[in-house]
Amino acid sequence: MSGHSRWAQIKHKKAASDAKKGKLFSQLSKMLTIAAKERGADPKTNQRLASAIEAARKENLPKENIERAIKRASEKDAAELKEAVYEAYGPGGSALVITALTDNSNRTTSEVKHVLSEHGGKLGVAGSAIWAFDKSGEEYRAKFPMKLSDEDAKKFISLLEALSDQDDVENVFANVEMS
Repeated sequence: MSGHSRWAQIKHKKAASDAKKGKLFSQLSKMLTIAAKERGADPKTNQRLASAIEAARKENLPKENIERAIKRASEKDAAELKEAVYEAYGPGGSALVITALTDNSNRTTSEVKHVLSEHGGKLGVAGSAIWAFDKSGEEYRAKFPMKLSDEDAKKFISLLEALSDQDDVENVFANVEMS
């Protein structure tokens, strides 16, 4: 019986879960590096770093990886990671705020723009979509949640999935009410 190898099934499941875990660990490492670079490498005086370390521990990021990410922030020749906030409009006129951590903002901008155009969205200028959100800490909350038609909701979900597949994209906030 070809195609029924138990080992092959386990191998494919493990590969998928390892890829997911690797992406998560990469995002957590970037978050740690940014926090350490902005306000110092001491979690006692840097609340953002302390919360990033807590989030990393919660996701079982190894201690060596945490220390390496914090050390990377103090190196002079380290790649400069920057936070970027993109404002966009998606299917059905939905407003999006996309946050990213990147070492190359031009590449990330073009990737986000490409994903948006493939899924019926458009990148906006500064202030074009952020007015529809209240910022609380690191998150954005919609002031005016909206409902989408079934067709637009499918496009919107596919857009969110495509954006989450991008390595540099950290969070996507939308003013869409999901039911």
